[in-house]
Amino acid sequence: MPITRGFRALVDEASAQITTYSVAQVRARLQAGDPRLQLVDIRDVRELEREGTVPGALHAPRGMLEFWVDPASPYFKPAFGDEGKEFVLFCGAGWRSALATQALQHMGMDNVAHIDGGFTDWVAAGAPTETLEQRKAKKAG
Repeated sequence: MPITRGFRALVDEASAQITTYSVAQVRARLQAGDPRLQLVDIRDVRELEREGTVPGALHAPRGMLEFWVDPASPYFKPAFGDEGKEFVLFCGAGWRSALATQALQHMGMDNVAHIDGGFTDWVAAGAPTETLEQRKAKKAG
């Protein structure tokens, strides 16, 4: 059976229905110390191991995201229960995070957005990153 709506159509449709921030907008909020901002890295752990992540970002793999945000799920993560936060998702290029943001909106979340261009644009802009080893060392210290 042929695909009648490709991934680009799905991403474009999601993008028209969600809040999207540029890397510059998110960096400005981080630099201002915006207490509402919570970045969420939805990439696979292998991507984080290979490329690093954004300091302070929660890691919520795309395959578990809906389960982690739903208080009725046995996999619920309390960090996602903070209604005072705006959860800004990112992936590698902004495609998965657009679809994930739309899915969370469909679940009823109105405090969710994503970063256009994802981690690729984040790195290209010279924004801060950390390796998983650096993250572990911070937690241990």
